[in-house]
Amino acid sequence: MDIERKFCDLVKNIHCESPVLLHRPVFLGNEVDYLSDCITSNYVSSVGARVIEFEELIANFVGAQRAIACVNGTSALHVALHTMGVGSGTQVLTQALTFVATANAISFCGAEPLFIDVDIDTFGMSPESLRVWLEANVRSEGKRLINKNNGKEIIACLPMHTFGLPCRIKEISSICNEYGIVLIEDAAESLGSSFQDSHTGTIGKIGTFSFNGNKIITTGGGGMVVTNDEQLADRIKHLTTTAKRPHQYEYYHDEIGFNYRMPNVNAAIGVAQMENFTEILMAKEKLAKIYSDFFAESTIKFACPIDEAKTNYWLNAIILNNRVDRDNFLKITNDNNIMTRPIWNLISDLPMYVNCEHDGLANSKWLVDRVINIPSSVPMKG
Repeated sequence: MDIERKFCDLVKNIHCESPVLLHRPVFLGNEVDYLSDCITSNYVSSVGARVIEFEELIANFVGAQRAIACVNGTSALHVALHTMGVGSGTQVLTQALTFVATANAISFCGAEPLFIDVDIDTFGMSPESLRVWLEANVRSEGKRLINKNNGKEIIACLPMHTFGLPCRIKEISSICNEYGIVLIEDAAESLGSSFQDSHTGTIGKIGTFSFNGNKIITTGGGGMVVTNDEQLADRIKHLTTTAKRPHQYEYYHDEIGFNYRMPNVNAAIGVAQMENFTEILMAKEKLAKIYSDFFAESTIKFACPIDEAKTNYWLNAIILNNRVDRDNFLKITNDNNIMTRPIWNLISDLPMYVNCEHDGLANSKWLVDRVINIPSSVPMKG
């Protein structure tokens, strides 16, 4: 029996569902009770005790001073970039191998993404590629870092921890500090992941998370900004609350803000999810071990974290030998009602970003031809 058929049998034995989904939410505790409490109290919108509680839970879990809840991960990215001065005529260094929201948030600011290649073993931005590009393409004008190719100012660097696998974020941070670039982490997929005992999202100036329905924990739709800068946190909270000055009854807004605050009903789900997060992480690690053992004797590589990194195993990934093998694996598994998916198309190949500058993206292109995500839900108890 070929490995694709054996894999189908393995997955069907693990997951008691048909079709087997790529990643479904799991509700183990008080979600319904907490939602009912919100409805009974009439606090269903962005004013409510559960929002503050959820923010405190996330801040404590990741080890950040502050957390600010948003309506989704994209809005969290947008406000993070905005507060760091990303705007029209500027550029942000990021990766083309990511979900489109990473680049879209940059565009929302009127700025332009500049794509740096990734490392094959992390799927995340390569510090070596970042340094090579910077050494060849930038000049300093006072405190401003200028792209010699177009005269635009480079404000920030936005790497992404792909599928929960931490990139070499400490090396990236060191390079950003050397060049005076603000580091913002797209940690949307990596709640529960860490590098050298620092949780993802806390190494840069700002980090952002997502709680979409397919994430490791969900609030239905939601995001979070984390930072250790109290003044910056206050500004982000102000901006996400339509820049309204607190007052008992007056409506006074002192700048253009965003209606980005998370509703209380979403936060209530998040609070319940966090109560069982340790159990979820343990189940994810157990599932990953089964997959890792299964592929160990094959030519297919199971994606594991690099040394000194710990992953949440949000979406498990495998690397096939070539695109033909990838497509064959995708067809056989999906024909058997097992949801597998290729990695994203490169952002630099999408029509709205096709003219953006990049460094060649050799590793990114190599991975697009080979990477597949496999079912990663917490197994249902039989």
